[in-house]
Amino acid sequence: QVQLVESGGGLVQPGGSLRLSCAASGFAFSSYTMRWYRQAPGKERELVASIGAPSSTNYADSVKGRFTISRDNAKNTVYLQMNSLKPEDTAVYSCKAVRSTAYYWGQGTQVTVSS
Repeated sequence: QVQLVESGGGLVQPGGSLRLSCAASGFAFSSYTMRWYRQAPGKERELVASIGAPSSTNYADSVKGRFTISRDNAKNTVYLQMNSLKPEDTAVYSCKAVRSTAYYWGQGTQVTVSS
């Protein structure tokens, strides 16, 4: 059974940090590209960051220099370290595993940046 379980979301003040985790099971994690998306209320879903199977990374311009994606293939987990958070980073963050035409989604975790 394929599972992607996100954790680490919550309420944080502007300028603060959070680290999201996405724990995977039921598929060959190390051979999949892993992506973090976010969706704010009333907005379209946005690709935030991705990391390839050889660990090449890409980021949305809005998070470059503030967010870092990484993966631990031994733990079947992908992380998103978020620093210098802004109110506009408030969204539900979801991870997605992709390989060719196969893909899996997690259920998402809420991140709220507010004072």
